[in-house]
Parts: sequence; structure tokens; C-alpha cells
Amino acid sequence: MEKIRYEKTKYACFFTYLATSSIFSLPPLLFATFKEMYGISYTLLGTLVLVNFCTQLGIDLIFSFFSKYFNMHKTICIMPLGISLGLCMYALIPTLFPQYAYVGLLLGTFIFSVSAGLGEVLLSPTVAACSTDTPEKDMSMLHSLYGYGVVSVVLISTLFFKFVGNEYWMYLTFFWATLPVIASIMFFTSPFPNMHIEESHAKAVHSKQRTKGLILCVMCIFLGACSENTMTNWISVYAETVLNIPKAWGDIFGMSLFAVLLALTRTVYAKFGRNIFKALLCGMSGSVVCYIVVAISPFPVISLISCVALGICTAMLWPGTLILMDEKIPAAGVAAYALMAAGGDFGASIAPQTLGILVDNIALTEWAKVFGSTVSLTPEQVGFKIGMLMISIFPILGVILLLYMKKFFQKQNER
Repeated sequence: MEKIRYEKTKYACFFTYLATSSIFSLPPLLFATFKEMYGISYTLLGTLVLVNFCTQLGIDLIFSFFSKYFNMHKTICIMPLGISLGLCMYALIPTLFPQYAYVGLLLGTFIFSVSAGLGEVLLSPTVAACSTDTPEKDMSMLHSLYGYGVVSVVLISTLFFKFVGNEYWMYLTFFWATLPVIASIMFFTSPFPNMHIEESHAKAVHSKQRTKGLILCVMCIFLGACSENTMTNWISVYAETVLNIPKAWGDIFGMSLFAVLLALTRTVYAKFGRNIFKALLCGMSGSVVCYIVVAISPFPVISLISCVALGICTAMLWPGTLILMDEKIPAAGVAAYALMAAGGDFGASIAPQTLGILVDNIALTEWAKVFGSTVSLTPEQVGFKIGMLMISIFPILGVILLLYMKKFFQKQNER
């Protein structure tokens, strides 16, 4: 009977994850609009991504050390309302005070990022607590809904921009702000399962080997987040600026298709997946190949296909590392999930910002102008291609780390 009651709570988590996708997928769709309407540089646009994930990182760390002081049920019920408030501020200040547009975007980003950080920490362990029979499948399904949410945001937003106009982006933002309110209502009317605030086996959890294993998992999710979120945040601008694909088509066949493949891959693993380590290793290796092809291919179609293929390669890197941690470090508790979220958010903040800085700085060099003229590229396009090539270092390090982790956990099993 208890299992049936918690089904409603699990579905509330699923819907919240779906609704939260708007704060990650909508801003990248608006980057070109912000640059055109408000003259905001790529570095400052990348800083919005940095603020987003660094704020989440801060929330993750707070929960890592002070989780026992929070009322989990009340926090998760209120959390979606913060997302709605942040989106409203994101749209309202630039509309009323265009001269302070960036300040408004920054403030709105900070507010909805606080709530997103709470969601990242609480939704995964809540689903794990609700699921007694298939926690691995439910975890993969939870994260697959992020991809489906991105697809919905991209398609609806693209149609809005096509038929209404980019200059009215703020009304679209208000629309997406309504979904988290529904999610909050769902939580307020759902029961809440008991969760481990601290690890259940204190001495074992704090042992040297378990701590080292957790650190390795945090490093893995960091590199996975770098690989996934760089393309998630820049694929729209890359398709339009470098590949010269019209924005509507670039968003549909670029960002939207990326999200579809990401979501489908997670759904397929939820249904048929068995070997999470193999999935992680294949994903990291495929990401290396895709980033290199994106950077060096002279053919726009091939580059776009490689951008989209990253949706498959990076799909399991974040949720898969959570599954791996749950397998190798049982009874880890909310604090461990918070540390994992911190690692993921740190990667998701550093890598996209790094690409923005690389593009701006490379585009200003004389070398980029000379090289670009020989290959019929603008300095900005050269900056993007070199930046994508340099981003491939993250999945390369991921492959090396996973090979080490395989040996490490094999030794632990032998003991």
C-alpha cells in the first residue's frame, strides 16, 4: 500500500525535472537575441551559465555539510516556486529597464539557480527512496525527462520565435514560469518518503576506500557534465554562427534533436540497460570523437550531426555516474548525492564559460584573422572551432579516469 502512495510523489519528481529543464534550455536559445538586443558579449553570456551552475554548486555544498538542518519535505515543496520567481525576474527587469538588462538576467539566473540546486540535491534521492524494486531504472527515467523537457522547450520556443518574434521573448519566459507552480502543487499534495540524511553505516562510509571511491565518482560526474553541458549551452549559437544554419532550423535539428537523442538514450537504458560502467566508457569515448569532428570538419552537415550525436554519447554520463555510485557505495545518503550534484554543477559551470572565454579571446587575435581568411571563416568562427577542439580534453580525461575507476573498484570487490 505504501508503494502505491509514493507513486504520486515519484511522478511529482518526474514532472518537476521536466519543468526545470526550461531554465537550462531556454537561455541558450536566447543568447543570440540578447547579443542583438542588448549588446551582451559571449563572455558575459557564458557568465550567466557560470552563475547558474556555481549557484547550484553552492547549494550542493551547503546540503553536503548541513543537510540535517533542513526540513526535506517543506524544502522540496517550495523549491519549484523559486524557479518560477527567477524566470519572472529574468523576463521582467530587461523588459522594464532595458539599460539594466544584464543585471536582470543575472538576478533571475541566481534566483532560479538556487531552486534548481535544491532540486538537483533532493529529486534523485527522493526517487531512490520511493522506488523499492527498480531504483536504477527510475533514476535513468528521471534524468531522461530532462531531455524530453528540453525538446518541448526548444520546439515550442522555436515556433514562438518564428510566428511571434524574438523581441517578445519575455512573454515566452512567463509561460515557462507557470510549470514549476504546478509542480509545487503536486508536491504539497503528495506524501514524502523517509530518506537517509546521513550515511547509515557511519564508520564504513567514512572509511578511506569509500571516501576515495566517492571522490572518483565526483570527478567522473564533473567531466561528464563538462562534456554534456558545453554542447547543451552552445549548440544553438554554434549552429547559427559557425554552421550558418538559420536559427529556427538550427534549434530544431540541432538543440532539439540533441535533447531527443539524450532523452531516448536514457529511456532505453532505463528499460534495457545492464552494464553502467560500459555505458559510461562508451559515452566518454564517443564524446571525444564527436568534439574533434565538430571542430575540424569543413562540412556543416557533418559538424551538426556530430553535435547532435553528443546527445547519445553524453546521455548517461551524469545519471550513469549516480547509478555507479549507488552500486559501489551503498547507503550513501543525501550528503553523498549533494556532493555528486556539486561535482556535476561545477563541471556544468566551468566548461561552457571556458568556451565563451576562448571564443571571445581567440576571435581577437591576429592569427584567427589570418587563418580564418585562408579557410573562409570569420575570426569568431575560428574561435568556436578551436574552442570545441580544446573542450575535447574533458571527455579524454574522463576515459582515463574511468579506466582507473574500473581497476579501483575491482580491487575493492576482491577484498
